[in-house]
Amino acid sequence: MHQMTLAEIARGLADKKFSSEELTRVLLSRIATLDPQLNSFISLTEDLAITQAQAADARRAAGENGPLLGAPLAHKDLFCTQGIRTSCGSLMLDNFKAPYDATVVSRLASAGTVTLGKTNMDEFAMGSANESSHYGAVKNPWNLECVPGGSSGGSAAAVAARLLPAATGTDTGGSIRQPAALTNLTGLKPTYGRVSRWGMIAYASSLDQAGPMARTAEDCALLLQGMAGFDPQDSTSIDEPVPDYSASLNTSLKGLRIGVPKEYFSAGLDPRIAQLVHESVKELEKLGAIVKEVSLPNLQHAIPAYYVIAPAEASSNLSRFDGVRFGYRCEDPKDLTDLYKRSRAEGFGPEVQRRIMVGAYALSAGYYDAYYLQAQKIRRLIKNDFMNAFADVDVILGPTTPNPAWKIGAKTHDPIAEYLEDFYTITANLAGLPGLSMPAGFVDGLPVGVQLLAPYFQEGRLLNVAHQYQQATDWHTRAPEGF
Repeated sequence: MHQMTLAEIARGLADKKFSSEELTRVLLSRIATLDPQLNSFISLTEDLAITQAQAADARRAAGENGPLLGAPLAHKDLFCTQGIRTSCGSLMLDNFKAPYDATVVSRLASAGTVTLGKTNMDEFAMGSANESSHYGAVKNPWNLECVPGGSSGGSAAAVAARLLPAATGTDTGGSIRQPAALTNLTGLKPTYGRVSRWGMIAYASSLDQAGPMARTAEDCALLLQGMAGFDPQDSTSIDEPVPDYSASLNTSLKGLRIGVPKEYFSAGLDPRIAQLVHESVKELEKLGAIVKEVSLPNLQHAIPAYYVIAPAEASSNLSRFDGVRFGYRCEDPKDLTDLYKRSRAEGFGPEVQRRIMVGAYALSAGYYDAYYLQAQKIRRLIKNDFMNAFADVDVILGPTTPNPAWKIGAKTHDPIAEYLEDFYTITANLAGLPGLSMPAGFVDGLPVGVQLLAPYFQEGRLLNVAHQYQQATDWHTRAPEGF
């Protein structure tokens, strides 16, 4: 049963080939056996999972038949879950049990999903390798010596290793798409505002967006259907009708215009990945798509702009973790200042401290105009580049990452090298666009993904292109040896 996709599970449950409780017990046993190799989970919720599975089976027995009813999944450990530890991968929140469910969690629970646990992640979602977690690094099931990507690496590793069929993730600068590419998954970052951020512990509020991670575009469509929609509790949520994402999966690609930015093929891109991108383009041309070159002239400025804006917002968002109201508190503080300083110094890891300091510097009185304001201007230029490109094409295609997964620890002492792994993904967050990564081949036995970007609220188009590509290829069906 662990090899089934979310769509296959839905059909199996509907046909009464197995129950949700049976499936849940199989997966919980598999997690207990295999996850010690991966470290993909922070918390398991066995009792909750069994209770939810039994409730789903009862609902099916009463005549309900929703596609997610009884489907098992896990949540990245920054989605608040009532009564369950929500740690954000940090010592700062190691003892925090959320008093409510995030909107994403409650909507999926209402649809009948079964929560198996909370997945490991880079601390406060800050990282590209899933090495900064207080609970230790996550291993890539394709090579246990390599990173799975971050910050949603726990979700990615668990799904790639067939511990469960799907999981939630969040994407601030590529943190769904990048780990999806490095572990042979399909990962979707929706349009900013498409999925509620309420109850999702913030890293950078103008960039964060929740989305699905699964093995196929079909599964991502099912999961996004349950997650998306307007939420009056979230001031950044957009009141836009949610289409049936599964309905358009089989639409022909004949006449679809695909743009390939010339700036993507720079010296920093592994030539073997470039070759796989070109092969993906040829496959889509066989399906009837029309390919043309486009330009994103401000792409080169994306990394510096992002690494001013994101840390600036992080320094503001993380100021609430002060050792006073909740979370970690140092022992025996001498006074209030000592309480603040030591609680934050001990509760936050090095990467989080680094980004807080960068952000505070960029927002300081003498440097706000020189750094933060300039970065926001560049952000607007990047958005304009996409709008100009989308005047001529329907989607944009390119590499998801410049390199395949690297060895654990290889970039720990060189943060800039790790930041550059987000080169192709951060522009979608800066512009607020939807983006999807799908499996496209292997380099040295490690998975490689290609990225699709589309205009606002065109997630259905991305899922359609990815599904058609996956009908014509088998990269997404391949599983890591031993799992």
